[in-house]
Amino acid sequence: MQAIVKSRRAPGGDLAHVADPRPGDEEVLVAVRAASVCGTDVHIWEWNEWAQGRIHRVPMILGHELSGEVIEVGARVRSLKVGDHVSAETHIADGTCYQCRTGKMHICENVQVLGVDRDGIFAEFAVLPEMNAWRNDADLDPALASIQEPLGNAIHSLFPEQCVDDLPGKSVLITGCGPIGLLAIAAAKHFGASTVVATEVNRVRSDLARKMGADLVLNPKEEGSSIAERIRSSTEGRGVDVALEMSGHSSSLPLVFDALCPGGRVSLLGLFDGPVSLNIDDAIIFRAARVHGIFGRRMFDTWYTVKSLLRNPAFRAKMGQIITHRVPIPEVGRAMELIEGGEAAKVSLTAKW
Repeated sequence: MQAIVKSRRAPGGDLAHVADPRPGDEEVLVAVRAASVCGTDVHIWEWNEWAQGRIHRVPMILGHELSGEVIEVGARVRSLKVGDHVSAETHIADGTCYQCRTGKMHICENVQVLGVDRDGIFAEFAVLPEMNAWRNDADLDPALASIQEPLGNAIHSLFPEQCVDDLPGKSVLITGCGPIGLLAIAAAKHFGASTVVATEVNRVRSDLARKMGADLVLNPKEEGSSIAERIRSSTEGRGVDVALEMSGHSSSLPLVFDALCPGGRVSLLGLFDGPVSLNIDDAIIFRAARVHGIFGRRMFDTWYTVKSLLRNPAFRAKMGQIITHRVPIPEVGRAMELIEGGEAAKVSLTAKW
């Protein structure tokens, strides 16, 4: 089959012919119908410092966000059948460690991530463990189905530890309007947030943030040191009840706490390039802030929430707006250029070989 392969420890990737994958007894073979580009894929493509330290297997097929059709099932597969439309929970847990056995499978200590630790899905076909193949409604657009994984990140950030009761009627700050931040804006408004403030420097993404429902979009470069006060003034001076840090920019970390109402909660999803500085006393202790580190999706609570959201036509329509470009998988290099150049929000990859 054809696939996009990271063939060397250097920037870029290659379109190559590789052996067709074969499913094991508890796996399914999926024909990839659509995929999408994640920030992690961009880091690996660029071969930045994070990728150099994290990627241990080269050559490797890239990519992890997909939707596709099951075309073969292993001998012990019971929950799926040929013809099912599926997406992937991309974190493959071992099921035996302490975290897995105590309801925290999403932070399995031996987790393997598609396209990071094992072959990914920028290919004609991919193999998934039965547990990781999430069956979609038959009428779901494959492009939307492929971005359920980042939507799950947004939902987990909004509702860590199932904090559902403290979002309706509350104010939310989202720093960074990449695809996950944009999805978080739409989901926050859907679930009843009264005010959503977003920060973003890219004009394409700022415009999309408003379309997703943000009540106020601020550019940190333009606002400077007054940005926290601007955010507090949008909440009658109290500060926001919930803050989601999704940019991974060092200046955003103190901002989410400066703009937070005492007793509020913070979800940290964005990955920082290196160590960051924060006054813990003022930011967290004296503010009685609740802080959640977000990794992946709660398996599989988050996926059921995502499924219900995608059955709402209005939410599906809004979600579709973040797909700014559609590119065939073999031209993934062009997709990377669109993202790196700031022209794109989410790039959908079509299975045209």
